[in-house]
Amino acid sequence: MAVVSDLRVLLRFRNFRRLLAVRLLSQGADGVYQVALATYVVFSPEKQTSAAAIASAMAVLLLPYSLVGPFAGVLLDRWRRRQVFLYGNLLRALLAALTAVLMLSGVPDWLFYASALCVTAVNRFVLAGLSAALPRVVDSERLVMANSLSPTAGTLAATLGGGLAFVVRLVGSDSDAVVVLVGAALYVCSALASLRLAPDLLGPERQSVRPRLRTAVLGTARGLASGVRHLAEPARREAAWALAAMTLMRFCYGALTVMVLMLCRYAWSSGPDDDGLALLGLAVGISGAGFFAAAVLTPAGANRLGPGGWIIACAAAAAVLEPALGLSFAEVPLLIAAFVLGLTTQGAKIATDTVVQSSVDDGFRGRIFAVYDVLFNVAFVGAAGVAALMLPPDGRSVPLVVTVAVIYGAVAAAMARFERQ
Repeated sequence: MAVVSDLRVLLRFRNFRRLLAVRLLSQGADGVYQVALATYVVFSPEKQTSAAAIASAMAVLLLPYSLVGPFAGVLLDRWRRRQVFLYGNLLRALLAALTAVLMLSGVPDWLFYASALCVTAVNRFVLAGLSAALPRVVDSERLVMANSLSPTAGTLAATLGGGLAFVVRLVGSDSDAVVVLVGAALYVCSALASLRLAPDLLGPERQSVRPRLRTAVLGTARGLASGVRHLAEPARREAAWALAAMTLMRFCYGALTVMVLMLCRYAWSSGPDDDGLALLGLAVGISGAGFFAAAVLTPAGANRLGPGGWIIACAAAAAVLEPALGLSFAEVPLLIAAFVLGLTTQGAKIATDTVVQSSVDDGFRGRIFAVYDVLFNVAFVGAAGVAALMLPPDGRSVPLVVTVAVIYGAVAAAMARFERQ
């Protein structure tokens, strides 16, 4: 297969392999930590979870640190990205350990959420830095393949991390705090892996660096404005359209995620027990298989149709298959839908990453990817809020499934019109 030979060539880049190791360990730890939070909030026997409660938890965890995104972008264009990976992962390990202590202490929910918020806030710097650093470790000819392998491999690592969390939770320990400590250990491993990269290798260029933190923070608004103007230039219109399309597809994915959570919690199991948790783990694993399929199919699809054409194909496929599989609200069709949506969402994301990285100058990549991250989070939280209004207690909602299909269709039609122009 051509993709296998391309991957072999790509993995010969030593620094790419090292950056990939940092990503895999970091996002694997993210998967462990996020599943621990989900099981603590959604599947704890003492909690009567509703769609509104899930939406509230997502808002607490995602919306506040979305405000960190613009600062992350500006600071990433000034700080050495390798140092962000080193100190950011060490800090997350410490904060995750604190979260485990709070889980065991019976503290008020707001204190627990504050701790989790700090972990995910640091996550913005690490993930945005990984995307911004990728063009520094591969040549331009293999950037599409790198965008297929690296973010998708990170997503798969997060999925495997989530699977590890489920195994620890179901087999080794009933304590979510123990699972969180496993995630903390993986954060430490990611920090140690970053030491194999030279401090200046990942950029940004020294002439772009402003060493004083106060200057960087005060210049955030000005830096963001220049980043938006950069994105609005005619040469970068495709990047702007791709970001808009990906934001809407993320909204759809978020709404369906809440629906599946409610189905696993109530409709597909007898109550808040291990059966529902096992079903959720299966859905996550199948969706991860879709991410892997996207990594295999996207390079050929993007080369044949162009990145914009591949986004159209992914959105159109989701518009057709999501209602066909989802309206029955049965386990097997919806698990198949999880694979399809994993494939189409990740395939569109790979294409979007490639468009943005190819169109945006290196000095702007940090802030553009941070804005990209903010759009992702706001779309996901907004989707959770909409789902909370539309979902009944058991998670079955025909209007929600139809609304998501319409949005997917609108994305495909809008992108097709842009590509023709």
